[in-house]
Amino acid sequence: MERREFIKAVAATTAVSLTGVGEVAQASDETGRGGMPYRPLGRTGESVSAVGLGGYHIGTQRTEAESIALIRVAIDGGINFMDNCWDYRHGASEIRMGKALRDGYREKVFLMTKIDGRDTQTAAAQIDESLRRLQTDVIDLMQFHEVIRFEDPDRIFAEGGALEAVQAAQQAGKIRFIGFTGHKDPQIHLRMLQVAEDHDFRFDAVQMPLNVMDAHFRSFEKLVLPELVRQGIGVLGMKSMGGGAILRSGTVTAVECLHYAMSLPTSTVIRGINTAKILKQDLDAARSFVQLSSDELAAVRARTAAPAATGKFEKFKTTSHFDGTTRNLHWLSGG
Repeated sequence: MERREFIKAVAATTAVSLTGVGEVAQASDETGRGGMPYRPLGRTGESVSAVGLGGYHIGTQRTEAESIALIRVAIDGGINFMDNCWDYRHGASEIRMGKALRDGYREKVFLMTKIDGRDTQTAAAQIDESLRRLQTDVIDLMQFHEVIRFEDPDRIFAEGGALEAVQAAQQAGKIRFIGFTGHKDPQIHLRMLQVAEDHDFRFDAVQMPLNVMDAHFRSFEKLVLPELVRQGIGVLGMKSMGGGAILRSGTVTAVECLHYAMSLPTSTVIRGINTAKILKQDLDAARSFVQLSSDELAAVRARTAAPAATGKFEKFKTTSHFDGTTRNLHWLSGG
């Protein structure tokens, strides 16, 4: 498919009412441990908790014991989606999560982590390091992290690129599913999907910002979400509160942010949970979730339209502050 035809198809799909999409997401919910809603992860056949535990904030606790306890309370409370990354906290996040998943907890979760490598050798080394840190023989979902440059898809899919390492690990039984993440520009996500299609490849999951302000500025909700739904790719929402910046706008509450993201066709909304208080807030919000109507969704968007217009509260789109690989380009090639 030519790029212009692909973009036209995406635009046509975007015209589909998100109300209907949301209703599909709601109809597919099932109740998991602790009253947590569980949803299908695209076409994988897996069910994941509507709220996921973000790995970046694991490792910020004072001690390993605190991190381990927080992870296990989250799992006992019904959260089964574990997010992590090879580079988080210089590896500490994966190490702490690996220890938390001992004693039977690994079997209770869907484990995801990410790699930064763009060439085969670097990616393979990062995969094996993540497996060691997480103390597991298999990672459920491996994602290419920070696809934030228009050249990233070409490097990943090139001969000698990272996809070769990931597919080799998948064939060896080290990885079950493959996805990618990014937070910069929806056009880069669309290009990644197009390059994948050009190589007869389809991702199992895609991670991206989905929040109450996104619809007004470089919108992943408007441009990428409908295409993921069309292809049956699992949708991993992140930055539902913009790292706290959206809350500081004074337009919405934390629960409103979470319920908005859950009302979109997300498989899971990954949350930065670093304290027991935030964990309780998010567990309670998930358990009390009721699908927002089209009018309610529109009202939230209207309320946030003015402050969202310039991306002021979504600096992960407009600055390099959130771009770990930009500050550490050697992660991409091992140089």
